Amino acid sequence: MPRWKELPASLGEQERRLAVQLRRMKDRSGLSLTSLATRTSYSRSSWERYLNGKKPVPRAAVEQLSRVCGTEPTRLLVLYEVAQEARVSAGAGPGRAAPAPEPAPAPEPAPSATPAPGSTPGSTPGSTPGSAPRTVRLRTALAALALAVAAAFAGGLFAGRAWEGADGAARGAYEKGRAYGCGDGREDGVRYAGHSRTRDAILDRGDDGWEVVEVQCLLRGHGFGAGAADGTYGDSTKAAVRRFQWARGLVDDGIVRPETWGELRK
Repeated sequence: MPRWKELPASLGEQERRLAVQLRRMKDRSGLSLTSLATRTSYSRSSWERYLNGKKPVPRAAVEQLSRVCGTEPTRLLVLYEVAQEARVSAGAGPGRAAPAPEPAPAPEPAPSATPAPGSTPGSTPGSTPGSAPRTVRLRTALAALALAVAAAFAGGLFAGRAWEGADGAARGAYEKGRAYGCGDGREDGVRYAGHSRTRDAILDRGDDGWEVVEVQCLLRGHGFGAGAADGTYGDSTKAAVRRFQWARGLVDDGIVRPETWGELRK
C-alpha cells in the first residue's frame, strides 16, 4: 500500500475529490501501481502522477481503474466530468485548457414585412423555432451534472454513506498540525473513531493524514495514548503503536499493518 502524498494545494476542489475517490478505490483493491500498469494501458509513473494530483487523469484511465478494481464507473465518471468542466472554467495552470471565448451575440435581424415561407415572426433565417443555442444546452447539462454530483456526495454514493468526522460534521480536507476529536463507535462489531474506515493501510513514521488520526484515536480508546490526534505519525505515535503491538502479541515494530488494524478495530 502506498503512503499517499498530500495533494497539491493548487488542485481544484472537484479534482481533489476525484483524486481522493480514485485513491480509495485503488487502496481497497490492494493493487500496487505496478499491478495497475500491467493491467491497464497506463504506466506506473502515469498512475503516480494521476493519483498524486500532478496531472489531470484521463477519462479512459478512470474507466480502466474502475474495471480492474471491480467497481461500477458511472459515479466516478460523473465526478470526472464535473472536474474537467471546473478545469476548463478555471483556465489556469500547466496542462489545463483555457476557457472557450463567449460567442458574440447574433445581430438582430432587420424587420421584414413579409416573413420567409416556413418562418415565424422574430426568428432568424435557418433557425428552428423553439431551439436553443448549443452553448446554452451544454451549460444546462453541465449544471445538472454538477447537481447530480452534489447529490451523490450528500447521499453517500461514493463511500456507501456520508462519512462524518468524530464531531458529527462532514469530513473535509485534512489539515496538518490540527488536533482532531475522537469518536468511539461500532458497526457490525468493528470499531471506528470517525476519521477513516481503512483496515489495511500501512503506516509508519513520517506518514500523515486521516488514517493516522484514526490510529491515534483507536490507540487512545484502547488506553495507549499517543498524544494529540493530529494525524502526524511521529515518535510518540510509533512508541504507542509498539506498546499496543507488544500487549497484543504482535511484532512490535511500530508499523501499522493489517494485523495491527485488526486488533485496533476490536
